Amino acid sequence: MPSAKILEQKKATCQALADKIQNAAAGVIVSYTGITVEQDTAMRKELREAGVEYKVYKNSIIGRACEAGGYGDLGKALEGMNAIAVSASDPIAPAKILKSYADKIKTFEIKAGFIDGGAIDVNAVNELANTPSKEEMVCRILGSMMGPLYGLAYVLQAKIDKEESAD
Repeated sequence: MPSAKILEQKKATCQALADKIQNAAAGVIVSYTGITVEQDTAMRKELREAGVEYKVYKNSIIGRACEAGGYGDLGKALEGMNAIAVSASDPIAPAKILKSYADKIKTFEIKAGFIDGGAIDVNAVNELANTPSKEEMVCRILGSMMGPLYGLAYVLQAKIDKEESAD
């Protein structure tokens, strides 16, 4: 039986993770087997730059934290060696970055995730990863708005040029 001090440390760790999960925009649970040190270092750097916290915890701590955070369904995915990536602001970043590594590394596997107060399965995480970034979506919207305006400008300029050549 663990000592009272160790139990308190585990409870504090679990509560800190539960708080992060509750306040997060999204998160993803992965099985990190088969990743090399170089790949792991590069992935952690990429996640850190995107504002995503990635950490390996014991499955029992992740399970209890998810339960306390309102995502008890995620406990089903906790078999083997797992890590959790949590983003406080960007709901797409953890899924997008981790999916890129799961595509490269056969044994690195996305297991589940959460977003908008609900647990999601691996298929939903993959769909989320394929969603364009905010900047890309803004560019697409602006491009679709500017297209008709450019067309109108060309028509008006052609009319002006035709009238000037007629004079």
